[in-house]
Amino acid sequence: MSEDSSKPPMLVLLESLSFYRNVRVGAAAGALLAALLYLVRTFELLGPVIDTRDYPLFGPDVWFLLLAFVLAATSALSVAVVLTIATAVRGAREGEAERPE
Repeated sequence: MSEDSSKPPMLVLLESLSFYRNVRVGAAAGALLAALLYLVRTFELLGPVIDTRDYPLFGPDVWFLLLAFVLAATSALSVAVVLTIATAVRGAREGEAERPE
């Protein structure tokens, strides 16, 4: 009995698509992008920001930190989905090449 036969089919699918690796890569890319843009905004690396808006409850830094979190999450999800689709397409093409006609 092989090791894969005891695993649930969904787990086998996720492992074959390198899903967990893609999620880690996506999380790292999203966090890096969000941190970089947050630092650019916070330290005004591209010049001063003209504050003409009112920020309710918190100051602008807290709101931009929340936006950085949203950016990190959506970027991580987007990267993970694109990498997983690319792995699936690559696997499908290799499967077609191996199939005898």
